[in-house]
Amino acid sequence: MTTILSILLSVVLSAQLDSTQLWIGDQSGLHLEATAAAEDKVTFPVFTSSLQEGIEVVEQSPVDTTATTDGRTVYHQDLVVTSFKDSLFYINPIPFVVNGDTQYTNSLSLNVIQPFELDTTDAITDIKPVMKPKIWWWGILRWVLLAILIAGLAVGGWFLYRWAKRFFVKEEAEPVDPELLRPCDEVALEKLDRIKEEKAWQAGEYKKYFSELTFVVREYIGRRYDVHSTEKTSDETLQAMKPVLTENDQKDLYQRLESMLRLADLVKFAKWSPTPDESETSLVSAYTFVKETAPVPEPEQAEPTVEKGAES
Repeated sequence: MTTILSILLSVVLSAQLDSTQLWIGDQSGLHLEATAAAEDKVTFPVFTSSLQEGIEVVEQSPVDTTATTDGRTVYHQDLVVTSFKDSLFYINPIPFVVNGDTQYTNSLSLNVIQPFELDTTDAITDIKPVMKPKIWWWGILRWVLLAILIAGLAVGGWFLYRWAKRFFVKEEAEPVDPELLRPCDEVALEKLDRIKEEKAWQAGEYKKYFSELTFVVREYIGRRYDVHSTEKTSDETLQAMKPVLTENDQKDLYQRLESMLRLADLVKFAKWSPTPDESETSLVSAYTFVKETAPVPEPEQAEPTVEKGAES
């Protein structure tokens, strides 16, 4: 009775391999099992990447438990091991911790066999030569042709749109500035009259006065002589107007224009304060320049008269 009781109270540990003989690189299952009383505390060993030197652990399952009919508990864990060394291995007993004490399983043996004969005299070479992939010319040509087709359709569609727009879409004429339909000298004189009525120079607004005055003259020069004076500096405007005025024997007008533009630059950029006489003289020069250079309208051609005696 005492012997049976001691057997029931003892912890039974076991280790078992699915196969004790493997080809190199093959795998085998290793099963660890512990049977203990319900109140016993059993701790399984912790494996990293190897079981021992030469034997590697590929996988390991969690520890599961099963209760037996006699009130005991069976602990079970499965491992998968392999080896890449041709050798007969002696697997040492695997340690468990039971109630704080170390106990061991049975020992095992594993025979790992190299099935091929290796010729160590040969140099190491690749298994197969490096393969050079073939160029898929039809696939490349197909994508190139598709790109050309898409580009051709896009260009053709653009030309078709332009053609249809020309024949079916009526373009709205841009509104014309009413001032452009009137003589340039008439428009300039009206603007000079407004500047004269405002008398901004008398209120000390010299910059505003000379800016408006020179803009009217520059705008008139642009329409009269096709010189874009509003986009040019005073020096560029004078350089463009000098041959025009000197050829027409209008040197006095050129001097008036030069004095007015130079004085305006001093007022606008150098904060020059002109005298009342200089301000009025600039306005008179502007009037004179416009009136003296105004285009002369062409005379209307009279209809030819037929004498009465010539009719008979």
